Amino acid sequence: MLFMKPATALLNQGKPFYHPEFSQDIHYELEIVLRISGNGRHIEPEFAHKYYDQIALGIDFTARDLQSRLKEKGHPWEIAKAFDHSAVVSPFVDLPVDHQQGIHFELRKNGEVVQSGNTRDMIFSFDDLISYSSRFFKLQTGDYFFTGTPAGVGPVKVGDLLEGYLEGEKLLH
Repeated sequence: MLFMKPATALLNQGKPFYHPEFSQDIHYELEIVLRISGNGRHIEPEFAHKYYDQIALGIDFTARDLQSRLKEKGHPWEIAKAFDHSAVVSPFVDLPVDHQQGIHFELRKNGEVVQSGNTRDMIFSFDDLISYSSRFFKLQTGDYFFTGTPAGVGPVKVGDLLEGYLEGEKLLH
């Protein structure tokens, strides 16, 4: 399943997230974000690694109450996933040379680990995700690609502090 977010969904540079007034049930989903480094369409899996060079941590915020109402009606979920500032992104770092061995990442909520994952446990590899999505969309230099979330997704309330770690280094706060 693929979701797209408009440019207005992006929240970076350490700016705070504000709970939107249209939802009482916002959930966090920590993900690895790839930065697309070249234009490409119909990218074969064996060449996909040439289309990303840096990673970041991202939080994909979702308005679950709104999403549930939309799902019940069989409507698209965009307004529950792509609202303004729903895509928090940390600074990007170079992709580790040995990233095929797995990259550990975690989210702490008020100091407690609520999500912990490793890219080696992903259902689809970075290369598979890039190849698949490029069949439908032209990937362009500078695009951000959220890759999916580990178990532990949950609600966030006003005043909660979310901190994201990549290989033990805090990138999101």
